[in-house]
Amino acid sequence: MVRTPPNKEAALASKLAAELRTTFRHLKRKLRQHGGQNDFTSSQIAVILRLEEDGPATVSSLARAEGMRPQSMSAVIAPLEEMGFVAGAADPNDGRKTLMSLTKACKKSIEDGRAARQDWLTQAIQQKLSPQEQKKLSSAIHLLAQLTAD
Repeated sequence: MVRTPPNKEAALASKLAAELRTTFRHLKRKLRQHGGQNDFTSSQIAVILRLEEDGPATVSSLARAEGMRPQSMSAVIAPLEEMGFVAGAADPNDGRKTLMSLTKACKKSIEDGRAARQDWLTQAIQQKLSPQEQKKLSSAIHLLAQLTAD
């Protein structure tokens, strides 16, 4: 059941929220199309991003961070290892543990994908938006940053 906002300001905020979600979903889809991204599952993408941001981790710690069982995380990591995107090495502090980390090939793929998405988005902004619209977009980005600031 959809709730009806009690006033005009709330109604506008609700409408804007729906429009933002739809627009960002379309933007995300376009960026994926132009990023040369492999067919990763959302769980695999989450693992890659976590390893990139936080560095090497055990399968158990990755599972905890993603809210899943270690056995399920192993099933997420196995294809990444087969593709040569993730590799395990003994933990220098505890040789019984294996630390998973991104390979050079994975890091290169991430870098290439980001560069392709950046290039596409830069060209789209230049081709589809006037200089005045680009200034408006800049202001909108600042407002969006306010929404996501903690």
